[in-house]
Amino acid sequence: MKPVVIVDYGMGNIHSVASAVEFLGFQAEISSEKDAIVNANFLILPGVGSFNRAMQRINQKGLKQILQTAVYEKEIPLLGICLGMQLLARYGTEDGHSEGLGFIEGSVERFQRSEKEMKIPHVGFATTRIVRSSPLFGEVKGEADYYYTHSYRMLCPPDYVIATADNGGDFVAAVAKYTVYGAQFHPELSQANGLRLLKNFLHSKTHAA
Repeated sequence: MKPVVIVDYGMGNIHSVASAVEFLGFQAEISSEKDAIVNANFLILPGVGSFNRAMQRINQKGLKQILQTAVYEKEIPLLGICLGMQLLARYGTEDGHSEGLGFIEGSVERFQRSEKEMKIPHVGFATTRIVRSSPLFGEVKGEADYYYTHSYRMLCPPDYVIATADNGGDFVAAVAKYTVYGAQFHPELSQANGLRLLKNFLHSKTHAA
């Protein structure tokens, strides 16, 4: 069986994600190498930190083109986590305007304090509302709690939004487009609900070994 590749660009809880994947009974491989990424069974893009800095590292390693090849040509399912979800967008505004990976039409912008009851950063478990059926949530309907830590949020067309949460107003909690998925929260830190979501993703499409 081909491994689940956790994409390593030097930012993110890669070892926590790998441990969660292995706990679920899958083989995890941490890599930034083209051969590993384009031949993976599934790809996970974690991330913590600045959008601009992350894209600088991704571009330095040539990972943008590699990931686009894996997704568009190989149709390998990709899950972006926290900053990794934000990097799926066309561009982000953190530390200046930066082009993202471009898988999701949209932008990443800081929460605005003008919104009532806003927390910046938004940290902790929050009720997440599933607004559209998706393999990522599987049989989970209605609501579930997941762990968040972020100051920026994705803005994108509603057709891609599969879940929302509240921080003084609704924000995009999860997205999906073909075989590309994103979770603003950290499933690897979200206990049973997070493990269930990772398991759903790792069963979202079967690839030959």
